[in-house]
Amino acid sequence: MSWIVEVLASVLLIAGGIFLFIGSMGMVHLRDFYMRLHGPTKATTLGIGCMLIASTLFFWSQDGKPDIQELLITLFLFITAPVSAHLLSKAGLHMQLNHIDITEGDPVELRDEEVAQKPVPHPDKGHG
Repeated sequence: MSWIVEVLASVLLIAGGIFLFIGSMGMVHLRDFYMRLHGPTKATTLGIGCMLIASTLFFWSQDGKPDIQELLITLFLFITAPVSAHLLSKAGLHMQLNHIDITEGDPVELRDEEVAQKPVPHPDKGHG
């Protein structure tokens, strides 16, 4: 039974490494802010998740009980990564960051009052 867990952990580690590599390459090669969000939030989350699950399975088979810290880290990662990506993309839309033509669009979720002025006025100094 132990060799099955070792093979499964090895496959998860290799898959995690591949996902991390793809996510890192996305950060380097994608051209604007909105495209670069996909690298760390999609691929690297899966990569780290695969590695944490592999570690949990391996040490669970060795010790006979799961390590609660690894399970909590995995849960925290999968909850916070999509939320942070959403907040970063909304901040980018609010700040009207430059983007290339293929990512250009007219987001329907932004109302006129949500789009920032350039430069963004300080809240204590008013709008004018």
